[in-house]
Amino acid sequence: MASTTDFRPGMVMRWNNDLWSISEFQHVNPGNWRAFVRAKLKNLKTGRVVEHRFRAGEAIDQVRVERKTCQYLYRENAEFVLMDNETYDQFNVTADTIGDGQKFLKENTNIDLLFDGAKIIAVEIPLFINLAVTMTEPGLKGDTVSNTLKAATLETGATVMVPLFVNQGDMLKIDTRTGDYVERVK
Repeated sequence: MASTTDFRPGMVMRWNNDLWSISEFQHVNPGNWRAFVRAKLKNLKTGRVVEHRFRAGEAIDQVRVERKTCQYLYRENAEFVLMDNETYDQFNVTADTIGDGQKFLKENTNIDLLFDGAKIIAVEIPLFINLAVTMTEPGLKGDTVSNTLKAATLETGATVMVPLFVNQGDMLKIDTRTGDYVERVK
């Protein structure tokens, strides 16, 4: 068993019958009151972020996880085929395990898998990914001033809202957490 003194960003713990990752934490000692630790926790299954106060020195159930970098090769029906970058072993992962970020994955992208023993508990895809626009309405010169958006289909099949000046064939930087357009890449 660990305690709140062992907190560090990225640490995984079992709390309320779920696995949570510590995003950030702060030790607070408010004068005459008892000290506590304020922590932001991210649920590894749902991705939901909550803030919780722990008593200073409170015992927690730390989970030892192994992080492995794998390469996404291709999609086979409802599963994704991944390759371990160290051993070159191939294995299948379900779409539910990967989560909402699956619509931005393209072939040969490296992703991180978190293992608890032999079981995959979480998949972390890159925060930003560059994708080409395959279909959108043509942009007009001078459309860089307004905040008007239009729909664009990316090479992975995902649809995002982009500014009017984006054309078919442009490379875009996409935030995989929110699915938002960030910038045009040269």
